[in-house]
Amino acid sequence: MAFPPEQVPLFLAVLDSGSFSAAARRLGRVPSAVSMAVAQLEAELDLQLFDRSGREPRPTAAARALEPQARLLAAQLQQLNQQAQALHQGLEERLTFAIAPELLSTGWADGLVPLVQEFPALTVEVLAAPQDDALELLHAGRAQLALVFERPAIDGREDFQEMGQETLVAVMAPQFAPWRAALAAQAPGGPAPQLNVDQLAATRQVLVASRDPQQTDPRFVFAHQQWRTDSHQAALSLISTGLAWGWLPKGLVETHIAAGTLLEIPVQNLSNGTTLFVDWVWSKERPLGLAAQRFVHMLRERPAH
Repeated sequence: MAFPPEQVPLFLAVLDSGSFSAAARRLGRVPSAVSMAVAQLEAELDLQLFDRSGREPRPTAAARALEPQARLLAAQLQQLNQQAQALHQGLEERLTFAIAPELLSTGWADGLVPLVQEFPALTVEVLAAPQDDALELLHAGRAQLALVFERPAIDGREDFQEMGQETLVAVMAPQFAPWRAALAAQAPGGPAPQLNVDQLAATRQVLVASRDPQQTDPRFVFAHQQWRTDSHQAALSLISTGLAWGWLPKGLVETHIAAGTLLEIPVQNLSNGTTLFVDWVWSKERPLGLAAQRFVHMLRERPAH
């Protein structure tokens, strides 16, 4: 014996309505048909589900025992139907985001909350990739949306929506050799030492950059010797050991600066800090699926911050 899945709505309707007649109104059927269907269900299961000795049927212990699983099955069937309908309307099998590593600590995931409420069965994939690589994933169709810093030039293949801003600061460890030398040369009672651009150019810089060595943002290249990584966490580790200096998101390094394990580099004749806009980008050359369309719509409805 098995509980027929198609009878789950009937069973729950009687439980929730408290009578066969009320359940019939909810289901758009006549009371006698509901009563007969319940009797057939009881016969199939060889269980009494409702006590009919009173004026209205009362659930038996067996019915109450079956209720939790019946409600779970009903919810799963509803979700399945919603997913099938959404796929018919153009919902993606998978929504993929490509995000520059420096921006993973921003509030980018907040926009997923209403999206998942609307499409609870949506599968989401997040790929962390340096900016140029993230855009390559976008244009190759591997990702539908990319979260990146503003680009030096507008690409006609792309559309975008500004999300906010992020500040990059040049940081070093206190044991960074040029800094130790500057401290040693400081006159007693003199002004705090600073490094100049020539000193930075003569040192080692770590870049968070594409895996393709030909793709480098020239705005952040100062030093002649460059170490590259596609991970801002790897860059942070290299900088923290005193091996190099580099540009990192202020939100990532604030706690390290407060603890004294990193320093914002004081540079002569320059203020340390470059604020860049942060954009969600998508391709004009590929139509967006239903979830990506909703996500873009929410981005445009929500003010940048």
